[in-house]
Amino acid sequence: MKNLSKKQKMIIGCSIIVVILIAIAVVVLLTKKNTNKNNNETANKVLENKPNEETTTKLNIIDLDSNSRPYAVMINNINEARSVQSGISKAYLVYEILAEGGITRLMAVFKDASVTKLGSIRSARDYYLDYALENDAIFVHWGWSPQAQIDIPALGVSNLNGLYDQGFYRLSPGEYPAGLAYEHTGFTNMDNIKAAAEQKGYRLTSDQATLLNYSTKPVDYTKDSSSTDAHNVVLTYSNYTQVTYEYDEENKVYKRYNLNNQANIDHETNEQVTAKNIIAYQVNCYTIPNDEKNRIKVENIGSGSGYYISEGKAVNIKWSKSSRTAQTKYTLEDGTELKVNDGNTFIQILPISGGSIRVS
Repeated sequence: MKNLSKKQKMIIGCSIIVVILIAIAVVVLLTKKNTNKNNNETANKVLENKPNEETTTKLNIIDLDSNSRPYAVMINNINEARSVQSGISKAYLVYEILAEGGITRLMAVFKDASVTKLGSIRSARDYYLDYALENDAIFVHWGWSPQAQIDIPALGVSNLNGLYDQGFYRLSPGEYPAGLAYEHTGFTNMDNIKAAAEQKGYRLTSDQATLLNYSTKPVDYTKDSSSTDAHNVVLTYSNYTQVTYEYDEENKVYKRYNLNNQANIDHETNEQVTAKNIIAYQVNCYTIPNDEKNRIKVENIGSGSGYYISEGKAVNIKWSKSSRTAQTKYTLEDGTELKVNDGNTFIQILPISGGSIRVS
């Protein structure tokens, strides 16, 4: 170093300084990288442990992750058979529509439900097929009208018929009230109809979206201009059939009653049937000319207005169904898709003539 010139010494000194600065910069960068890595790992762990409401919240009424195919079961609703009516409280969706003679029948839709006694099972009517189809459901019935007998194969409906298929049985004497007609004693259970469907080679899975748009949080339509109190709902189908729902504020469900304030009791559970949601609207119904049983035609393809009722409130809605296989669309009056509360739903389709909907 002594023999080096002043200029050479300055160059060497600057080089050393540059090397030191580079080393310092490398150390800083490595430290920052490790810190960021640790921070990211910590953040990821927090996110892993923090529940994501969009992906982890599950509905109680139905498992949206399940691809099990539903079953749509025709249920007797004639007055003398209600004492043995079983299983409907476990359905996530129930349709009620007028049949001949002023009576109604129910079509209860089940998905991943365990039901040990289901019935009594009654015969098919052609318009119920439209609602089995819109749910991509296997249709379960005991007998059929001439119209339904033609339409089931024509529409490609997967069906189980108590007249021909396995899995159905009759109650034994002593299991039903004396005087109950034999035709009202047909039953099945979920294990039986699943086995029968499998035996017939039916598709047991479905990728079709649910009919209704469920919300994991309580739906609040109180700000809707049509919102009104709905603690009592009276649905008149005919002089023979009237359904009343009474709001249970404590449990936030509607208790179901039949004509003359008779509580609708599910024989399987021995508990009163309740509904979380009610969708009610009216369509044109008329007797089919020259039909020997006075069966009816239901004009359910088209559009109209009605009510969505839940949690003590009712709002005006619109419905539309473009074809027999298409899903019915439900919207608010402004066209926004209807969201319904997490719970079972009764879809009450009433006649225009002789029918009425009263909410108070």
